[in-house]
Amino acid sequence: MLKPGSPAPEVALPDQHGTRFELASLRGKHAVVLYFYPKDETRVCTLESCMFRDAHAAIAAHGAVVIGISADTPESHLAFATHHRLPFLLLSDPTGAAYRAFGLKDFLGLKQRATFVIDRNGVIRSAISNRLLASKHVRGVLAALRDQGLARS
Repeated sequence: MLKPGSPAPEVALPDQHGTRFELASLRGKHAVVLYFYPKDETRVCTLESCMFRDAHAAIAAHGAVVIGISADTPESHLAFATHHRLPFLLLSDPTGAAYRAFGLKDFLGLKQRATFVIDRNGVIRSAISNRLLASKHVRGVLAALRDQGLARS
């Protein structure tokens, strides 16, 4: 898993609307909260996504945008985002290219759950990994945005 201080890899994937999204398009504009989750509509992934939804205003107040990534299809992401009123992009990574680029690995056939806070210059400032405690990801993001000085200037 990539560590703080590492440059964030380039990501270019389709979002839930089928539109190609490039992470580089946010460089110089916004900090990014990029979270990798195993699967739409599963218990912990739904909890985590809804926690990011509920913290969305607090994250946006720091000038950051939230983006979720899993291997699910854009169609699955659209249904998931609609069902849970998720106000952020969900990107489809069916080949796992972005997952691997961020140094994530499967363990006993299970996808790693990880969240990265990336500054406006494209540098990872925080990396959080916990398979089961979704709340750790959101708390870690809010702490990183506050403590790393990533607030809107």
